[in-house]
Amino acid sequence: MVPLKHRLALVAVAALGLLAAAPAAASGAAAQTAPCHPTEFYVSPNGADSAGGTVRSPWRTVQHARDYIAGHGLNRHMHCDIDVNLRAGDYPVDQTIAFTGADSGSNGHRVVYRSSDGPGKARLLGAKQVTGWESYKDKIYRAQIGTGHSVHTLYEGDRRATTARYPNRGTDETWAPYLRATLDPERRNSQTWLTFKPGVWDQNWDLHDAQVVIWSGGKWSWFTDTDPIKNMSWNKNLATLLYPTRYSIQTDDPGSRYFIQNSLDFLDQAGEYYYDSATGWLYYWPRDGKIDTPVWAPSVQTIVSVTGGSAGAPAHDLTFDGLAFEYTDFVDWYRFAWNSAGDSGTAHEYQDYDRQIELPRNRFGAITLTHTTGVDLHALHVTNTGWEGVYLTGRADHDTISDGYFAHIGGDGVKIEGPYPGEGDIANHNVITDDYFDYYGELVPGDASAVELLDSGSNVVSHSVMQHSARYAVSMRAVTTAANADDYAQGNALSYLKIAHVGEDSGDTGAIYAYGVQNFDPHTMNSSVDQVTIDDVRADPSMVDAPPRGVHMDFGGCGFNFSNIQVTNVQGDQYHGPSAAECNEFANDSWRDGFDTSKMRYDQIGLTAQFPYLVGQ
Repeated sequence: MVPLKHRLALVAVAALGLLAAAPAAASGAAAQTAPCHPTEFYVSPNGADSAGGTVRSPWRTVQHARDYIAGHGLNRHMHCDIDVNLRAGDYPVDQTIAFTGADSGSNGHRVVYRSSDGPGKARLLGAKQVTGWESYKDKIYRAQIGTGHSVHTLYEGDRRATTARYPNRGTDETWAPYLRATLDPERRNSQTWLTFKPGVWDQNWDLHDAQVVIWSGGKWSWFTDTDPIKNMSWNKNLATLLYPTRYSIQTDDPGSRYFIQNSLDFLDQAGEYYYDSATGWLYYWPRDGKIDTPVWAPSVQTIVSVTGGSAGAPAHDLTFDGLAFEYTDFVDWYRFAWNSAGDSGTAHEYQDYDRQIELPRNRFGAITLTHTTGVDLHALHVTNTGWEGVYLTGRADHDTISDGYFAHIGGDGVKIEGPYPGEGDIANHNVITDDYFDYYGELVPGDASAVELLDSGSNVVSHSVMQHSARYAVSMRAVTTAANADDYAQGNALSYLKIAHVGEDSGDTGAIYAYGVQNFDPHTMNSSVDQVTIDDVRADPSMVDAPPRGVHMDFGGCGFNFSNIQVTNVQGDQYHGPSAAECNEFANDSWRDGFDTSKMRYDQIGLTAQFPYLVGQ
């Protein structure tokens, strides 16, 4: 695999070859077009930060390379790129590796951190291996890791462990079966009271660390909350949750689906774990019954962050090429957005957007970009994350995520979160292309997307595979009250996407989804979806909401040109348009008469030939 910047360099070299065949030019012009030679530094797991950073005497940490470059001013007046070559091996990260605007490239040149032995070979691990295991009882082992740790997910080898739960999950790929909240007229529409039938919960359970994972909203299956249990009223068959859920728990029958997790009393099958926050004991039942595969407890939520000073002073001209990012942590409780307009405590023109944006505490990923432009994430191998794979927030423009492998992601593969509507269009013109997304939304099945664009527009999402999700492949959202001029979630171009096995556990959704995009007449057709296949969109039988669709344009899902889209094996409609009136245009789509498969470019849909990792499409 030829790294991105070197592929561009080859183009430049080819151009120079053509010039060489032409009549001789002035020596000054020749000097201006001569290729430069990057400054090279080297890092190795076996290196030392007291060394020289050379090929024979490499440094040990990325942090030292970063500090050396900025501390010596090497990136202030660049005449060529700076390459930091990470040799193959594991690089444990116990504190986020933070880059700022001071680490940016200059003069059109880039600072590049690359896996020099090939894509995915240099692994940044946001976890520590757990040692000191002892047999506890039956097939359960335990290790003393101390109190005060955050262990909201766990990994055995390259697989995520399941937080001990009741009832047990059916398979590693599903969330069902569930329990259901019981209708209680005295507590109807509560967002903290969960009533259960007598005998469903056991009064002998130790629930001091326990949480409920719930599709709040009764039969609605739109968002999941992970909510600690505050206290129990056993005489009332009632659990009180610590935080209000997004929607009401107890509405009409059927009640909200949920399971309980994080108690030693639930640890009863292989692949489950429990961390006792009071005693510091970590309990685990290995998948094969033997504790010989490394078990990893997360150290950080974010492995690498890039943070500019402000929207006007972004970090820029940085490349991360071929690096692997693995093992990050989740949070102790999760809910999408504030519950009511104004809850953010900050005044906005469109205050109701408080309900459509992540809470500040949840704005992170394994890689987090804040106020960036021209940052390239190329050929990354991102697996086993607690939350998002890549999270971009604040100013995010002309950033590129290409040739990446994303699998077993706790939340979304890539999320771009723009500003509040009407407050400045600063998240746009990003490119997400030739990426593989598989099994995402593992810890937050509600609202899971391979790519989610929140009030962010003019982005390109292309040539990618997206599969195995409880909800979306691509989600584009703003707010339904925003005037068209204040709505920035427009102009996105989706093309050559291969989508399968989505909508697996949620309702009133679609593989491709939009909400609050171009809410008012007149509608300009400035967004597009072209050359996309969507297959196998169907939900678990426990889901009784409206069945998932191929394409779902919700309230305000307008201004789209849909062309050459084929939807097969879908539980609901192939296409569901906005509720008010149709406001999109169509050409050669499988839900309309005259669909012509000869116009589908099947050989170009999905990953390109240059994709650097071996996967099955």
